[in-house]
Amino acid sequence: MYQKWQEMYKSKLTTAEEAVALIRDGEVISSAFGNGQPVALFEALRKQVMDGKLYKPTILAASMADDLPLMDPDIEDRIEFDSFFIKDERSRIKEGYYTYTPNKFSDLEKISSRGLRPVQVSALRVSPMDNHGFFSTGINVDFGLDMAKSNPNRRLLIVEVNKYMPRTYGSNHVHISEVDVVIEHDLPLIEAPEPPTKKEWEMMGQYIAEMVPDGATVQLGVGGIPAAVGHCLKDKHDLGVHSEVIPDVYLDLYEAGVITSRRKKFMPHKWVAAFANGTRRLYDFVDENPMVEMHGCGFVNDPYIIAQNDNMISVNATLQIDLTGQCASEAIGPVQYASTGGQLDFVQGAWLSNGGKSFICLESTFVGKNGERKSKIVPQLYPGSFITTPRTEVHWVVTEYGAVLLKGQSIKTRVKNLISIAHPDFRDELMFEAKKMGYLR
Repeated sequence: MYQKWQEMYKSKLTTAEEAVALIRDGEVISSAFGNGQPVALFEALRKQVMDGKLYKPTILAASMADDLPLMDPDIEDRIEFDSFFIKDERSRIKEGYYTYTPNKFSDLEKISSRGLRPVQVSALRVSPMDNHGFFSTGINVDFGLDMAKSNPNRRLLIVEVNKYMPRTYGSNHVHISEVDVVIEHDLPLIEAPEPPTKKEWEMMGQYIAEMVPDGATVQLGVGGIPAAVGHCLKDKHDLGVHSEVIPDVYLDLYEAGVITSRRKKFMPHKWVAAFANGTRRLYDFVDENPMVEMHGCGFVNDPYIIAQNDNMISVNATLQIDLTGQCASEAIGPVQYASTGGQLDFVQGAWLSNGGKSFICLESTFVGKNGERKSKIVPQLYPGSFITTPRTEVHWVVTEYGAVLLKGQSIKTRVKNLISIAHPDFRDELMFEAKKMGYLR
């Protein structure tokens, strides 16, 4: 059979320029997160558009790195950009060149399969084909593969084979018989160094660590706060992994003997995730590692799947929280800064888990553009803010001043609890505003 798959591969192998020529004016092209995006194809697409040979295609992807060819400012008004998750794109969204589709990651597969976002072309970066004719989407299954396989409107599936893409296990494979076009382009993957830590984040990590039991399964979100929390778990035993993303801190905990996954009730002994984001050291670790299973966000982020893990611990960050517990985790006023992503999925999943807890973290203050220090715990969210996690879903909230319970608590109790972990300089003001709004007497 291998010879058959090889012949099929050769029949579909072409150049990036020839592949782009198959894309029609105005078609929607879906892809994945950063390292799952086909660099050579996107470069050829940029040239095709600049030469006037392709008119107004739409790129539906996420976390498009600044150095990718499609980030060329000269092309911004010739391509429509739509992101499912915002990272480097935030300035372009503010300028109006990009748009953002609000979503929970757990919903994207259903959005696709129900035809709510028709996609004509799916383009993915994959590992080299194996002897059975399968490519692996490696460290970037996320929503890219979900959309590629589930969208009823798809006309073309293009894969860009890259020898640097790790081969991983799980529901993350594409067979050559499913593929329409193959191109080859070897380029080292983008690495994300572990974020620096801060004293405030470490303090939050200590508060959370006190409530994490041995044998828990953990989800750490993206960024400095979740990484700092991870480093505070080094005295724990037999932790498991069910997480949207695998960052380097998980590997640190594994090497310290903390992560074993042996006490997981759901998929024991396995790390379950949708993508990995870190250094080459991490990418080498997941490569052909049967302990690590990569699945699409439609599976990993499903709250009911998450809840199958006992003592599920979810840690995520927010930008601002009001005195009733509403979390604005993706915008500062109406300015889109981040995304819903998987935060609400894991908050809900951890709550449904037997013994589970979710933690929303934030520093108590920030310094504005004018140099003035302001509180992130506010009487009311800034006008135009988008609520990422509703007050009904929030379980625990953590700042450098402590951790407080909100789930099941009255408005009066919530207000008092949140004021108790606000920066001391703002507590009197918050108390005054709470009384003014009728939350307290």
